[in-house]
Amino acid sequence: MGAFEALTSGIGEQARSFIDPVVKLNKRQALTQGVNLGLIITSALMIWKTSILLTGSESPVVVVLSGSMEPGFYRGDILFLNMGHQPIRAGEIVVFNIDQRDIPIVHRVIKVHERQPGGEVDILTKGDNNHGDDRTLYARGQLWLNQKHIMGRVVGFLPYVGQVTIIMNDYPYLKYALIGVLALFVIMSKE
Repeated sequence: MGAFEALTSGIGEQARSFIDPVVKLNKRQALTQGVNLGLIITSALMIWKTSILLTGSESPVVVVLSGSMEPGFYRGDILFLNMGHQPIRAGEIVVFNIDQRDIPIVHRVIKVHERQPGGEVDILTKGDNNHGDDRTLYARGQLWLNQKHIMGRVVGFLPYVGQVTIIMNDYPYLKYALIGVLALFVIMSKE
């Protein structure tokens, strides 16, 4: 047997060691493992929906995707958001959506224009690492953000933890492979 055959037979044995427990599951064990996987997914969704209700933000956790807020926040930082009931003020860091754009933006509020006391406010933002305000990022003809554009205020962050999300988005096959491996571990667990 040559070196190549020895290597491929070793890989085949490792693959069999992962596949054999799955094949040997009886129907009851397979159903139990499927229910466990469903419970894990359901629990994650419930935690996400509960955090949306508690924070008042449509997305209570976001990842910084650009360097526009450096040195305050770096690419890959995870930000925690809370909408709150207080009015938005200059100096706060907010996450907002622009019409016709899918990716939210994290920038600092530099001006707030209140039309009437207690009424609608117009908000102008700027990235700390950018030279000008964000009017060039807003939708065509839009000069200000309104409350409907704001997803939440930044109330905390975890540095660099979101790099995993960025890598998964840059290499989608890695994301699917990781999900597959995690599902396999859940299915193969004996408990």
